[in-house]
Formats: sequence, C-alpha cells, structure tokens
Amino acid sequence: MNSMNATAIRTENMSEKVAKPVINEQPENAVITEGTTVGQPFADDPKFKLRNVEVFYGESPAIKNISLDIGRNEVIAFIGPSGCGKSTFLRCLNRMNDSIDICRVKGSLMLDDQDLYDPKRDVVELRARVGMVFQKPNPFPKSIYDNVAYGPRIHGLANRKSDLDDIVENSLRKAGLWNEVKDRLDATATGMSGGQQQRLCIARAIAVSPEVILMDEPCSALDPIATAKVEELIAEMSESYTIVIVTHSMQQAARVSDRTAYFHLGHLVEVNDTDKVFTAPDHKLTESYITGRFG
Repeated sequence: MNSMNATAIRTENMSEKVAKPVINEQPENAVITEGTTVGQPFADDPKFKLRNVEVFYGESPAIKNISLDIGRNEVIAFIGPSGCGKSTFLRCLNRMNDSIDICRVKGSLMLDDQDLYDPKRDVVELRARVGMVFQKPNPFPKSIYDNVAYGPRIHGLANRKSDLDDIVENSLRKAGLWNEVKDRLDATATGMSGGQQQRLCIARAIAVSPEVILMDEPCSALDPIATAKVEELIAEMSESYTIVIVTHSMQQAARVSDRTAYFHLGHLVEVNDTDKVFTAPDHKLTESYITGRFG
C-alpha cells in the first residue's frame, strides 16, 4: 500500500470517529395544543390546584394556559430549555412575580382551596407558608444563628430565647448542618462554603414551618459533593413538605422527584411519573429534549 492510500484510509477512519453535532431542532410531528398537557397533570390530593394560568410580561406571554395540580408531600421537578417559563411559573406559587411591575398573572391559583391572588391575602404570611430557595445561596450578612432566627423573630414564633434556640437547632438539624456549625453559631454566614450556605438558606426557609418549599435551580452553583448533600436533604424533607424544584439537570430530576413536568415555550407539554418521563415519555417534544436533540 503506497503512502498516499494509507493516509487516505487513516483520514477516513478518523472522520468516522468524530462526534456529530447535536441537531438543535424540534421533531416535525411534535404539536403543542395550548391548554393541553399529556400524561398526569392532576393529583388525587392536591396542595396546589392551578387552572388556566397565564403570565404576561407587558404584552408578551410567558406562560400559556397551564393547568396543573401539585400533590401534597410530593416532589415535582420542572424541566425544559432555558426561557421556557418554568422559573416564571414557579414564582407564581408564592407571588414572587409581584415584584416585577410589568408582570401580570391570570387564572385560578389555589393553595389548599385558598386563592393565592386574593387582594386581601397577606403576602408575607403566604411566603412563610411557601418558602423559596434561590439559585445562588443568599445568606444575610449576619451570624449563622441570626440567619436562621430571622424569620421566627419577625413572625413572632418564639417568645423566649430558649424557644428560639430550639427552632434554630431543629432547623439546622433538618438541613443537615447542625454538626458542622454547632460550635460556631456566632460566625458570619458568608464565611461558609457554597454548599453550606445553600443548606443554611434551606434551614432559614424551614425555620418558619412552611408547608411548601420552592427551589429554583438550587444546585447549579454547587460542586458535585455539595449537590449530593442537597439532594439527600430533599429526599428527607419530602416526608414533611411539598417540594417544587426547577432544574436544568435531568439527572437531578430523575434522582429526586416523584413527577416531572416538561415545559416548552411557555406551554406545559407533559407531566408524568418521573420514571415514565425518562424512559417512555408520551410527547415527542419531551422525548427529543431528554435525548438531547435540542435544548
């Protein structure tokens, strides 16, 4: 074999091994019907009952006629491409969107058959019942103790210092932090590691005895070890709380959630048991997303 032929064969073999780029396109036969979600969007014992929800930023629709139940003490994960509306929908559940002047929410959003958007509703009380953990840890520039004690103090949940001490300890224990920080409760929280700060924010959220915890990509800024600790914590907390988590990690959704909801361009395309979503989804768009065809 002459050298020119050998070079051609080597080049051909190398070209076969080059990874082909992912095609960022939707399947041609994927159809979204507004207001229609395939799978199991409703629950037998709903904590939230959400019907015909629409969200607008100015005149631009961000959420398009979504109906969904979130079951009591279930963990539900919201997945989908960036900009699909999952975080916007999450923030409707404790009215965080109220802080955005151009945001309008329409539809029926009920928490235990109480209207979330009743003009008479106390939003501070609502956010105590429906706590939130954000993407980036955001501890107050206070001591570890004062971070956890902040909510119980402003809500009047402890009349004596001993009661407040008990709430702080119990919250830190539930967040898996007590043994790590019990000897330095007066230390500044901002000196903790990123993973510890996020668990502190979870302790701060649960210190006011919420019924629901919303998590907006809580592990996106954490390393794998810290992520594993937070995921273990989610599994433990699911016995006591309803948990809604937005995540870009499909592996995380598969590990921690009971049901998974797939969002696409403001639509809720599919809701099903998590195992089904990741093994035999009902909608072509869901299948294309989880197999990496787009997103």
